[in-house]
Amino acid sequence: MPFGAQITERGVRFRLWAPGCERVALCVAQHEMAREPGQRERVLPMDACGDGWFERIVSDAHAGTRYRFEVNDGLRVPDPASRFNPDDVHGASEVIDPASFGWRDAAWHGRPWEEAVIYELHVGTFSPEGTFAGVMARLDYLAALGVTAIELMPVADFPGARSWGYDGVLPFAPDSRYGRPDDLKALIQAAHAKGLMVLLDVVYNHFGPEGNYLHVYAKKFFTERHHTPWGAAINFDGPGSRDVRGFFIHNALYWLHEYHFDGLRLDAVHAIVDDSEPHILIELAERVHASIGRERHVHLILENDANEARYLGRGPSVARYDAPHVTPHVTQYDAQWNDDIHHALHVLATGETDGYYADYADTPIRHLGRCLAEGFAYQGEVSAYRDNTVRGAASAHLPPQAFVSFLQCHDQVGNRAFGERITDIAPEAAVRAAAAIYLLAPGIPMLFMGEEFAARSPFRFFCDFGSELREAVTQGRRREFARFARFADPAMQAAIPDPNTAESFLASKLDWDSLEDEAHAGWLTYYRDLLQLRRESIVPRLRGIGGHAAKYEVFAPGGLLVQWRLGDGSTLRLLANVSKEEIRAAAPAGQTVFASSADAAKGMLGPWSVVWTLEIEEENT
Repeated sequence: MPFGAQITERGVRFRLWAPGCERVALCVAQHEMAREPGQRERVLPMDACGDGWFERIVSDAHAGTRYRFEVNDGLRVPDPASRFNPDDVHGASEVIDPASFGWRDAAWHGRPWEEAVIYELHVGTFSPEGTFAGVMARLDYLAALGVTAIELMPVADFPGARSWGYDGVLPFAPDSRYGRPDDLKALIQAAHAKGLMVLLDVVYNHFGPEGNYLHVYAKKFFTERHHTPWGAAINFDGPGSRDVRGFFIHNALYWLHEYHFDGLRLDAVHAIVDDSEPHILIELAERVHASIGRERHVHLILENDANEARYLGRGPSVARYDAPHVTPHVTQYDAQWNDDIHHALHVLATGETDGYYADYADTPIRHLGRCLAEGFAYQGEVSAYRDNTVRGAASAHLPPQAFVSFLQCHDQVGNRAFGERITDIAPEAAVRAAAAIYLLAPGIPMLFMGEEFAARSPFRFFCDFGSELREAVTQGRRREFARFARFADPAMQAAIPDPNTAESFLASKLDWDSLEDEAHAGWLTYYRDLLQLRRESIVPRLRGIGGHAAKYEVFAPGGLLVQWRLGDGSTLRLLANVSKEEIRAAAPAGQTVFASSADAAKGMLGPWSVVWTLEIEEENT
């Protein structure tokens, strides 16, 4: 890795890209426990290597050594590529030996993407401990649930004691509140031993507002030519951008190689602006795939509000160790989070049409059908919520596994004013129907932590900024909801929980004791049963499924029929009534896999009814 601290035979090599500085010094603590600024630090000048790079090898430095960089004649800052910052983002960095962990997962090669059932979790609120070890303690529970991948919300070092992780400023350093680097590696190794992939959410579109010192000594990291919701964009296409691009590409490689992560989810790539060729997303994907080769399944996932299909293209089949004749080669990204299917399901289940849900309020059943059959609901249509701009691209040519479907996620729960879960705002029958639809459909399903037992704890937005930012974040959070009719009244805005308080964080912790309650245990059984059906009846038939494999029909105000031609030639059908009224419907052909309505065979579907059938290829011949 060209950035940061690297242990070599000659000692530790320290490197910093500081194109805004004529001189840079390395401040090395003479005692590993030295934490106060300037406490027993040696100040060593660094050699200028050209193009803004500075380097120094320290023969007596080693794993555990604390260090900082002195820039602009006095300001001491942490390493932007720090592998660990034990005293938060303003403190000294610590040299980490990446070879010290004893990996024992050599037999693990990952899992094919069609087997993915993702469980998104926030490390700090998933367990009472709020640590990597706390997640590891519940791996048996997750495996028994039937998920095959856990996705960690960002763990990169963030300011303060609590955060969602999207305001991180040290993207190579696991936050010390969650544990040390070896604790994260131990979690991943234990997950692999139980057949679970581990994915990581990474943020390459901005740095958080507190603790980011790059603007002081490396202004070329940013550009005023492009702007994002967080201010000046990261410089991926201007002068100096080669090193900026390298910083993020190496970050992706770092997590995949050094930590053995099975994939990355790139946050909000619609906010990454790059007018150069190749686009940073393409270069990053190409570097990752070239680096991993054919030895491991490694998956790249996008969040992209623009609904761009161009990053999801599949290439010709290539030889892979597991199934050389049918495994499609993903040339760039395996999948994208599909907000469209969430929004359609949410409107159908809750009846809410405020804010961005207004785009789905006209015929939510049609939007749902199009998502299930073609991927995006918006494929070039005008979005009224987005100021009547055109949104999306054609996506029916992509296989269903190019889309991640969900009923809840951190955004859609946490970006509600009070962080309510869907089971708090929709009828139980509606939520159960929505779950039966997205968990058994051929797309990749994703659960949000606690969803499987209808967790009663909210998931609120929380952070822990310093005094200068606290009030601005609190008021900004309340202003965000002004577009929602419910919060037009300033008094209602004032009632929105303050994200900076510890209470907002503590209220978001999962209440595992609730599983002793019969109702919550019943939800868990329902989810386990659905995921078992998926694993046994659906997943074995998915490999090889291509684009244009499905069609849908809206046959009643709440009636939907979708059918897919699966990879093995069988036909999967969904018949659903996502309304409060009974409707007439012809029973679909094939063997029933799941039915929540006993009257489906009689030509009637009760409210919130879901029927899945499977017609095997042999039965068609």
